[in-house]
Amino acid sequence: MQRAWAIIERELRRFRRSPVLIVMSLMLPIVQLVILGYAFGGNVKHLTLAVVDQDRGLAALRVQELAGAVSAGAQTFDTVRYADVGAAVEDLREGRVNGVLTIPDGFSRRVLAHDDPRLALIEDNTDNFVAVSLTASLSGIVASLPPVKLDLRRIPPSPSLDVVEVYPYVPYIQYLLPGSIVMSIFMMVMIGGGIIFMDDKARGLHEGYLVTPITRFELILGFNLSGAIKAVLSGTVLMTLGSLIAGVPDAFEPMRLLRLFLVIVLTSTALVSMMFLIMVRMSDPLLPRALFGVMNTLLYFPSGAVYPQQAFPPWMRVLAKIDPFTYAVHALKCLLLKNTSLAATSFDLVFLAVFALFTLGAATLLFKRTL
Repeated sequence: MQRAWAIIERELRRFRRSPVLIVMSLMLPIVQLVILGYAFGGNVKHLTLAVVDQDRGLAALRVQELAGAVSAGAQTFDTVRYADVGAAVEDLREGRVNGVLTIPDGFSRRVLAHDDPRLALIEDNTDNFVAVSLTASLSGIVASLPPVKLDLRRIPPSPSLDVVEVYPYVPYIQYLLPGSIVMSIFMMVMIGGGIIFMDDKARGLHEGYLVTPITRFELILGFNLSGAIKAVLSGTVLMTLGSLIAGVPDAFEPMRLLRLFLVIVLTSTALVSMMFLIMVRMSDPLLPRALFGVMNTLLYFPSGAVYPQQAFPPWMRVLAKIDPFTYAVHALKCLLLKNTSLAATSFDLVFLAVFALFTLGAATLLFKRTL
């Protein structure tokens, strides 16, 4: 027991010398509880609903007042008025709005005449959580409209809501595919880049670089590019196989593949640069393994990969705004589920590019050419 106790004492002393590892080991369950607790099952709020009033009658005004009441009360959606259905639907396809409520010409007249008045909801059904929330809220608005006298000899004249889905049915496996692609890139960045980098550093293999004339920027750039290449390969493989498994329509259309490959390259570059910025001053080889779980929780679940961000509390939406996963997942959803152009993902691509340049520059400044 004396010799066994010597080993125990050595390991405890070693563990004590890593306070960051101790904190992460103790805090990870709490972080997971908070993030996962708020990432699932919240009420979807502050969706953007385009309202196109082609009637401009009293009944149409009543519908807009009820929609404004929902916006001020339950806050399920915020209304934006459009004059043209085509422009509203185009913004729906580009992801600027979540749904389009159309009040057709003659709606008020049909309400007064008890002549089967109808409203139309055009929704983006690629996100089933958002679509269900919009449909439920607007169905409640229609149900709360003033009742009319029924004439059993005619079609029931109460106002009704027609739901129009812009895209074919999107199963949940397709909805999860963009997040899975980003996760595969992140895993390769952590395992094939970060952990290997720290292991080589702990073994002293990087000491050889310090006696060469290579600059700090060239050294960090080489590490980043090698990690990015491995991450691109991982993301491309999962994109290809995942599209086949999930049944994504027209998955191998050439221009679509080119746009997807561009997003994967920028995502890989951004994540590997972020990883080197975090690890450039680390010396404990155990930290990256503990960090993997924390970063997985902090980056993946707030990104909207498994549940819409509109259901998150305000502090978690702020976290999502600075999360590179958010922009990678959004871009891949647009291209995989909607087959949009690069215009719909332009902000995502710019953010990932700027994020990669910033983290690469910061990692270069923090890197020390000393042991």
